Amino acid sequence: MNLNQRIAKIFLTSKFRQLLVAVLSVTFGISMYVFMNSFMHGVNQEQTEITFTAMSHLKIYNELSNEVRPIKPPPTDSNTVLMVSNNRNIRYTKGIQNVDAIRQELSQVPSITGVAAQLNQNIFVRNGVSQASASLSGIETAQEDQLFNTSDFLVAGTLDDLDKQSNAIILGTGLAQKIGVRTGNNVTVSTSEGLTKSFKVVGLIETGANLADRSRAIVSIQTARQLLSKNRSYATELLVNITDYNDARSVATLIQPLTDYKVEAWQEGNSQLDSSNVLRDIIAIAVSLTILIVAGFGIYNIMNMTVNEKIKEIAILKAMGFNGKDVVEIFLTQSVIIGLMGGLTGLMLGAAIVKVIDNVPFNMGPMTTLPVTYDSSDYLMAFAFGILITFIAGYLPARKASKLDPVDILRG
Repeated sequence: MNLNQRIAKIFLTSKFRQLLVAVLSVTFGISMYVFMNSFMHGVNQEQTEITFTAMSHLKIYNELSNEVRPIKPPPTDSNTVLMVSNNRNIRYTKGIQNVDAIRQELSQVPSITGVAAQLNQNIFVRNGVSQASASLSGIETAQEDQLFNTSDFLVAGTLDDLDKQSNAIILGTGLAQKIGVRTGNNVTVSTSEGLTKSFKVVGLIETGANLADRSRAIVSIQTARQLLSKNRSYATELLVNITDYNDARSVATLIQPLTDYKVEAWQEGNSQLDSSNVLRDIIAIAVSLTILIVAGFGIYNIMNMTVNEKIKEIAILKAMGFNGKDVVEIFLTQSVIIGLMGGLTGLMLGAAIVKVIDNVPFNMGPMTTLPVTYDSSDYLMAFAFGILITFIAGYLPARKASKLDPVDILRG
């Protein structure tokens, strides 16, 4: 420890209350930075996971072409007038006819972690006089569970029950409550084509997404194909998951040449989810940085008061031969020590707050406690910002002190 550092230590310890207030300011700022970012990242991650319980990273489906062919070609003779009455362009979508062949092609792409076929159809579910519209999904149970961990969201029954019985159906909890059924009851499913079949409710599912839970019905894909009289390789869409869902657009571009069907990244139809995640991150960073900056102003005021209180000592030091750089080092050392002490205690306090929040009960869908994340980058950024702000808050008064003229001070 050199002479300047010893003087800084004496200045720090001579006013213990000021030191404590300055350290607590940094501690509070850093702990709030850690808490805000951990909590907001946890909320974003949980919302994304809930969203992806029913939505894949990529979707392959048969899109209606925007190209409309004319009913009759235009006449070549300029004296001929072509008149078409009640013109109607009727286009049909036939779904995906060759699921197995496309799946084989997709298996060659290393970034793809899973592929599941679905056969979706709008239906009516009836229980006696109670009726509700719903979305029927015929699923491949093993592949569906691999992609979405569907079995984790079942509150009754198992996915295997769908393969064991040809008339088994799983309903969303909201849909079951709407029509007044529970496991073991029978319901009647009607399609828009007038096809009707009786099913037995073998399970209930609750994802936390209310809209989906109030309209979701699940059967095995074989049962759905039989209900709709489709072949064994038919599906309305192929759902694909990849290693990192943020790369969905680039992977969609990569696999588009492998099929004639439309390959759509999740961001195309859910831009609001991506935007809301970014906005929440911006808000969390803005609030936490504001807290740190406010703490920095507090440190600046304390260091400024210290300079004013030690102005005679500064004059004596400069009269003894200390130059401006020595004065800057003395007061900058104080601010850095405050930043280090407050930074370390702030990280510990922030980690403790996050731990407490992680154990607060919060029953909603799959969540049992408030969502938080433990990301080391949040702690590193908090500590770095804390040191930077305390450095700036200490440098400004130190620079002011270094320019003081000892003769003017001693003359009063």
